[in-house]
Amino acid sequence: MSDIREFRIDVPQADLDDLADRLARTRFAEELPPEEVSDGVQRGPVPPGWEYGVPASFVRDLVARWREGFDWRAQEAKINSFPQFTTEIDGQTIHFVHVRSAEREATPLILTHGWPNTFVEYLDLIGPLTDPAAHGGDPADAFDVVIPSLPGFGFSGHTRTKGWNAARTADAWAELMDRLGYRRYGAHGNDAGAIVSPELGHRHGDRVIGVHVNQIFSFPSGDPAELAGVTPEEQQYLEFLQGFVEHAVHDRVQQAQPQTLAHALADSPAGQLAWIGQLLAGLPDPDVILTNATIYWLTNTAASAARFYYENHHTERTAEPTTFPIGLASFAYDFRPLRRFAERDHKNIVSWNEFDRGGHWAAHDAPDLLVDDLRGFFRRFRAAVR
Repeated sequence: MSDIREFRIDVPQADLDDLADRLARTRFAEELPPEEVSDGVQRGPVPPGWEYGVPASFVRDLVARWREGFDWRAQEAKINSFPQFTTEIDGQTIHFVHVRSAEREATPLILTHGWPNTFVEYLDLIGPLTDPAAHGGDPADAFDVVIPSLPGFGFSGHTRTKGWNAARTADAWAELMDRLGYRRYGAHGNDAGAIVSPELGHRHGDRVIGVHVNQIFSFPSGDPAELAGVTPEEQQYLEFLQGFVEHAVHDRVQQAQPQTLAHALADSPAGQLAWIGQLLAGLPDPDVILTNATIYWLTNTAASAARFYYENHHTERTAEPTTFPIGLASFAYDFRPLRRFAERDHKNIVSWNEFDRGGHWAAHDAPDLLVDDLRGFFRRFRAAVR
């Protein structure tokens, strides 16, 4: 089945009324007094007050905003202002946004979001990417933009079979781009998307002109010889990374037992909010957090999104270094790889830029830097699309 169907979000009011009712009856978790939780000093990647996890104050404030100040219909209208579609690939519904540039020589680009974000991650980049002239750029840098929802996330709906890992998703993306008529294209990804996009380049190198990511997940293998000659600065970074990994409980839980946690998330919007808040809390606009929380809640895709972690964890990865062109845009308040390990796993790194601002969700808090880096990276590959 290769039909592509137009899609428009139209949430029944009864579903929104049910959400409001559940929020009004939230039973908040107890916690230690603030003075017991933290001494106010940040150590490593964990902000003060978050040592035990997402604090009640964060959840209470956002639940109140969700109930009283958040306008889902406004967000729905914003999303619906972009052309959306669904298609079925490998037995799975795939939802995506597709915006063609008015520039005839635009470069096709597929952007893959992360967890616990959704396709909403890239909506504000559509204008600058498809119409650079209207945003202070060169028309020659225009892109046709495709933004799919990962299988099992949001409006792509639940996954119905096991095995939807990064590799299978990459194959689905290749099929999607083929259906849209794109024979050659670029790929970008952040977070989970920075796992899927390199898989797309690895598995479909004859189609992908280059892969741009915000993270390269290359870490020490455990061989002591790999750490020989590590500088004090690199050692400090490795300690920071270790702290991040130890605190990022979502990885371990969703890799091990995604279904166990999902029962709570499917029943409690406040729980859903807290669970995604552990990684989205730093976003500059709280309505972005609430938009994502609402999408997960309305589509009831907490379980299937979590299974993405399980599937990847239980997939044997190839040890073969990649050879397709890859570029890194690394932002100040995100973890960045040590180049020595990145170059072990990727033999064709053609761009490596480190920025002094922006975080893990750079499309939200440093969109100008991300757009400029995307334009610069793919500029060198324009001829490969023609």
